[in-house]
Amino acid sequence: MGMAAAAAGRKGGRRRRGTPRYGAMADINMTPFIDVMLVLLIIFMVAAPLLATGVAVDLPQTKAGPLNIDQKPLSIAIDDKGQIFLMDQPLEIAKLLDRLKETAKSGFDERIYVRASKTVSYGRVAEIMSLVTTAGYKKVALVTEAEKK
Repeated sequence: MGMAAAAAGRKGGRRRRGTPRYGAMADINMTPFIDVMLVLLIIFMVAAPLLATGVAVDLPQTKAGPLNIDQKPLSIAIDDKGQIFLMDQPLEIAKLLDRLKETAKSGFDERIYVRASKTVSYGRVAEIMSLVTTAGYKKVALVTEAEKK
């Protein structure tokens, strides 16, 4: 009889005083971590093509192979409208000669690339190349796109 009264006083019968019903969980919840990683993946997938864009130029196609270069060379681009860009920054033709002389980092032996759209006249490209050689650069190259088979 005394035993039944003591058992009825405790809730649940086997529970100890001060301990929670379920033990502490020692596992890491990976769901928030995976959610954050997927969001970052989507952000980088969307942002990566935006970082690699420059001046949109429709290059002519040739059979020449790509060049192996170690550093980013100087580049001049001429778009369809005839606008000139030095290292992806728009520039007027009157200021091109001065800017080329300013940007010579390691002397005038530095390689400089000229990219021009197919629709730009040959005279405009020749005019830009003459300004580059007038500025003192000796290594001037025209950039083309590899021919598609």
